[in-house]
Amino acid sequence: MQAKCGIAFVEGMINTSWKDYEKFVGDLQQAILDSEEYVRQKNIKVERNKIIKDRNGTDREFDLYWEYELGGFIYKTAIECKDYNSKIKINKIDELLGKLHDLPDIKPVFATKKGYESGAIAKAQSNNIELLIVREQNDSDWIDENGNHLTKIIDITISDYAPAVITKFDTIWDGKWIKENRPDIDMTVPIHKRIINNETYIDDIGKNEKYSIYDLTYKLLSLEEHKSGSYERTINFSDAFICYGTDKYKLMAIKVSYYILEPALTGIYIDYSKELNGVIEYLNRGTKKKIFENGTISENLLKRP
Repeated sequence: MQAKCGIAFVEGMINTSWKDYEKFVGDLQQAILDSEEYVRQKNIKVERNKIIKDRNGTDREFDLYWEYELGGFIYKTAIECKDYNSKIKINKIDELLGKLHDLPDIKPVFATKKGYESGAIAKAQSNNIELLIVREQNDSDWIDENGNHLTKIIDITISDYAPAVITKFDTIWDGKWIKENRPDIDMTVPIHKRIINNETYIDDIGKNEKYSIYDLTYKLLSLEEHKSGSYERTINFSDAFICYGTDKYKLMAIKVSYYILEPALTGIYIDYSKELNGVIEYLNRGTKKKIFENGTISENLLKRP
């Protein structure tokens, strides 16, 4: 069975936080692996301080390592992490090539925080070494390759209004229609006193609208443009009926007194920068991946100077 491997090294001036950086790189790489369907099914895990024997039997230790099989081939990646604060020089690429001499079929990858000198870039690319920058976020990660600013913070307030509360409801009906069509009605008893309840609705034929008294409370809220306070309003009709069951009475207008309460305020604040765990720049490909806390991986083109 043929084996193929990849190795990444993090280079520069070592500082005292190299173990933290090793974990940082490992966590980002694990998140990328977990985002890929095939890899997730294989439950591939990034190992730390992995020892690999070269073809001479010599132990080679790498900070991070993982492998998986696909199509009969074993793909291996070993990452050596060193937290350096300067750009990588060509001699570091030479050291990597020397270490790889006795590790055949390896796809080498080199990673650092600060970038590479031009000689190191040329030497790496001529030897098929992929160059990465693994780092925390900066302001450039919130501007796309076209110079557009990306959403970093959402800060909105939602006003939740309750429907209007009706305190007085009077009807002005068409007396002529009532006499001609409902002579049985006792005109000494106001019609609205008998029929206004939750099953009452207004059939506004002139505007082709039909709504219940409950719906009217929302209509009144909208008419006042969601402003709180006390109001009185007369709504006139050209051709409308107030209905309850099979009973209906022709309306000329309704007079309504009501109030609208102050809204309940709900704030939504999302700072996406706090969800962004880190960034990996793929210099050879001209792309970068942003790894978020929720497992989302966003890939964009690198913005070139």
